[in-house]
Amino acid sequence: MGFWTLFEVATMPILQVLLISVLGAFMATNYCNLLTADARRSLNKIVFIVFTPSLMFASLAKTVTFEDIVSWWFMPVNIGIVFLIGGILGWILVKLLKPEPHLEGLVIATCSAGNLGNLLLIVVPAICNEDGSPFRYSGTCSTTGLSYASFSMALGGFFIWTYTYHLIRVSGITLRAMEVAAIYTDSKIPNKDLESNEETSLLKGEDHDQMDVAVQSMKSIDADTESQAIVPQLSSVYEKPGTFWDRVASILHQIVEELLAPPTIAAIIGFVFGATPWLKGLIIGSSAPLRVIQDSIKLLGDGTIPCITLILGGNLTQGLRSSRIKPLVLLGIICVRYMILPVIGIGVIKVAGDLGLLPTDPLFKYVLMVQFTLPPAMNIGTMTQLFDVGQEECSVIFLWTYLVAALALTVWSTVYMYILS
Repeated sequence: MGFWTLFEVATMPILQVLLISVLGAFMATNYCNLLTADARRSLNKIVFIVFTPSLMFASLAKTVTFEDIVSWWFMPVNIGIVFLIGGILGWILVKLLKPEPHLEGLVIATCSAGNLGNLLLIVVPAICNEDGSPFRYSGTCSTTGLSYASFSMALGGFFIWTYTYHLIRVSGITLRAMEVAAIYTDSKIPNKDLESNEETSLLKGEDHDQMDVAVQSMKSIDADTESQAIVPQLSSVYEKPGTFWDRVASILHQIVEELLAPPTIAAIIGFVFGATPWLKGLIIGSSAPLRVIQDSIKLLGDGTIPCITLILGGNLTQGLRSSRIKPLVLLGIICVRYMILPVIGIGVIKVAGDLGLLPTDPLFKYVLMVQFTLPPAMNIGTMTQLFDVGQEECSVIFLWTYLVAALALTVWSTVYMYILS
């Protein structure tokens, strides 16, 4: 496959994301006023609870079997390595460049969590269909590539909706605590007004009113059940640590809560249906008695990527005006994602191949390498919207990382195919 052909294949999905983002940005302007802040927040909740779980279940139940799960055992290890190394590099970046405290989780998340599903679902089958592709060894390349991409998306979903979800959740708690601290500090400033009397705000107790407002803001982002479930109360931020077993129980409880996120539950159910032939036969296939269920779920899942991308563009309109992300931090994220991680990925796959840990299929190895090279997961934007923290900064990070990805993903794809051919 020639360089320019590969360049076209690799840039098309990135350009699609950018074009839809521009549409979302236009819809969020005052001229259209369709994607307001409240509308984006509500749409994000729908994506979180309905669209993303539907996409994950539909893909897994149809394309992944029990034999695939066994033979592709190294893929979860590979994704774990990506998250581990990316997280460590993100942590180093935070310590060196010191972004604002409530943005630390966002920086680490964008360094570690890649777009392990959406782009692969488009890029891998497209590369299989190109003339001269080193992976066109049989007529099943596209089908096999789709299965790899679906498996990658599901595994990535587990990591994203546990580890990354926790990072953004903690960032939301940090921001709420900073807001409370700022209000508390302001309320303690002595009254220097020479004309003040017994009717001034200090005697009226306005500082207590401000603290009450802050406490209420810590109890929930919104009044609905979803927000109350994911944002802790103020007392949980400042409570003193208990015994060792109390802390262990608290950590386990938090892990269980994050594993019960709708996308994670959907991925687990999708694995069960995909790995159990009689369950799969109920909903998958033209003769399946309950195939209407799978068709309906797939229809819902198809709305995931467009909605996430539109919201990304809508957030961008505010992010370009009010983002406080440091340029050096942005440059550091780009370097981690497109310079350091790909080199590490080549080393990991070469060592794993030499040790006989990988299948002989070169397409499988290619997918593992690309997992080290992808731009940040778009679900991070959904999480920042859910927890009302860093939406603008996330949009700016996405803008530049996806712009750079158009070139970086093409170059590294060329290198990977040269190594594997």
